[in-house]
Amino acid sequence: MYNEASVVGTVIEGLRKEFPNVVCVDDGSTDGSQDVAREAGAVVVQHPVNLGQGAALQTGIEYSLQDPELDCIITFDADGQHRVVDARAMADRILSGEADVVLGSRFLDDRTKLSPMKRLVLRTAAVQSRLATGMALTDAHNGLRAFSPGVAKGINLQQNRMAHASELIHQLAEMNPRWVEQPVEIVYTDYSKSKGQSLLNSVNIVADLFFR
Repeated sequence: MYNEASVVGTVIEGLRKEFPNVVCVDDGSTDGSQDVAREAGAVVVQHPVNLGQGAALQTGIEYSLQDPELDCIITFDADGQHRVVDARAMADRILSGEADVVLGSRFLDDRTKLSPMKRLVLRTAAVQSRLATGMALTDAHNGLRAFSPGVAKGINLQQNRMAHASELIHQLAEMNPRWVEQPVEIVYTDYSKSKGQSLLNSVNIVADLFFR
């Protein structure tokens, strides 16, 4: 969560209908997002300064692993782009014992509406990831993921910003867990587009591919 006060309360309220334990990692917000998240029922873990998405994910994973009754970790964006129904389906595949890792993919059905440029960038990233790791992913930069506690313990992200996505896939490939992809819908709202996320993420993915 980074300056998401206008939407994060609704996101958390939607999540808590299915998942009672929501950990919100505040990455140095200055707009009161922390208070909104707490009021919505999340546990808030705070970074004093903005460190980036990779650092926030690592903090959230490490915090969640402290729960002795933990049975699944789901990473879920704070800006409203992910859908709770998809997260529920992914968690069920972990809890049933079908897989140790479930990775969301925008390309297993046609629900997600993408610009031609963003589609090209994401497809290219998936091909690059497949060549580098041997994991035949269709969507290597999707933030909606589910992990068993055993796999989560092996994740140690050192790349704080966008490069963490490629780093995570490399670490998973080294662990060689049972993994599957899950069709998910990413909802590109007017709010997320106004923050420039769609374009910036595409540029960051391209930079990651060229400068790894």
